[in-house]
Amino acid sequence: MTDVLLRSRADTARLVAESLIGDSGNRWKHTAGVAHRAAELSARLGLDPDVLVAAAWLHDIGYAEPIALTGFHPLDGAVHLSGEGWPARIAGLVAYHSGARFVGAARGLAGQLAAFPDERSLMADALTYADQTVGPTGLRVDPEARYTEMLHRQGPCSWNAAVDADRRPHLRGTAARVEHLLAA
Repeated sequence: MTDVLLRSRADTARLVAESLIGDSGNRWKHTAGVAHRAAELSARLGLDPDVLVAAAWLHDIGYAEPIALTGFHPLDGAVHLSGEGWPARIAGLVAYHSGARFVGAARGLAGQLAAFPDERSLMADALTYADQTVGPTGLRVDPEARYTEMLHRQGPCSWNAAVDADRRPHLRGTAARVEHLLAA
């Protein structure tokens, strides 16, 4: 019991993510890479590592079949987290990571996403940057290369391709803001 009480939110998030997507191959490698990147960013940007790293571990849990309700992983992950009593802030970070608002709107899910806080903060930018600088195999990549790879993998008829005109500039702006702070 003492071990459970001493476990950080980020440690608990890792266990939750591992139970849901730990056997998913590259998805797990990507998730672990994003969490590692988030830990680095939290230190360099002065952000609460327990929040950022927890959100990083949890950002892709919506891909897990047992909790996939809509087929839109940011929303499905956030709904699951909310139902399990996770803080609204972490559920919101998961719900809106990496420009999910654009895809959600295109899919007619903006109303469901609105149930979660969209904080549009440095914390949210750092989560998106961590996600966009780690490729599918968990290795570090350039944000532009990551986005291009994702569009290629998902195809020209994907929801991400449909919102590219809005989402790509958003992700570029996020990367620029974070990189500016990292360089300062």
